[in-house]
Amino acid sequence: MGNAGSTGGPAGWIGRWERLTALPLTVLSLVFLAAYAAPILDPQLDAVWARACRVTNVAVWLLFWLDFGVRLVLHPERRRFLREHLFDLAVLVLPMLRPLRALRLVTVVLTLSRRTEIWVRGRLSLYVGATTLLLVLVAALAVLDAERRAPESSITSYSDALWWAAVTITTVGYGDFYPVTAEGRLVAVGLMIGGIGLIGFVTGSLASWIVDRISRRGQQVPGRGQQQAATAEDVAALRAEIAALRRRLEASGMPSDRSAAPGQPTPPTNRPAGSSAVVAPESGG
Repeated sequence: MGNAGSTGGPAGWIGRWERLTALPLTVLSLVFLAAYAAPILDPQLDAVWARACRVTNVAVWLLFWLDFGVRLVLHPERRRFLREHLFDLAVLVLPMLRPLRALRLVTVVLTLSRRTEIWVRGRLSLYVGATTLLLVLVAALAVLDAERRAPESSITSYSDALWWAAVTITTVGYGDFYPVTAEGRLVAVGLMIGGIGLIGFVTGSLASWIVDRISRRGQQVPGRGQQQAATAEDVAALRAEIAALRRRLEASGMPSDRSAAPGQPTPPTNRPAGSSAVVAPESGG
């Protein structure tokens, strides 16, 4: 009998819904991003196209709400779902306020980031690179939308906004471009937090990778086992040659180092029979 969660239970329903909507939500996020960017990148956009972009934004935003509502209804523990998705709910509710409309892009970033994580699983560099690029592009759009018509603003073109986003996410902050509106500064805060998080994530992952490689090389150095085996064989061969030399010396009658080992008496010297070791002095006659 199969698992109910994977066949027909509530957990299975929400899983099927997420798999079914993965690609459509990704496409909708890209459409939303394009409709949001077009009037910002081209302030002289025809009124009909500008109105179409606004309608597209609202329609896609309602579909994001629909996806959140369906997942809430299908989840077996709705209170737990709300607790775990408070941030998603906030970025859906807060952009209804005019000063916080740039938060709509957070949902787009989150949706695309999650899909990228699934598609490039196991490829950390590709995932981090795509997320960083997406964050820079979206933050540049948001800050330009907030700053373009503000008095005393230094960010008046998308190239300026891209430069500002790049130096902000890397925490360099040259100060040649900076936001002056509350909405622009809110975007800056989010970008700085995202930049610190990404840099910390990359640094930690790189350090972990280096430590792992060093430990592996320490355990399995190419040729180390062969070198140790060769050294042991050389020592054994040298001992065998020394033993053979000793046997040859003993066979030829020559004393070996073992015959005069420390602590042993020196063998007696062969002398003629009747000879004495001490010669007596002659007596006076």
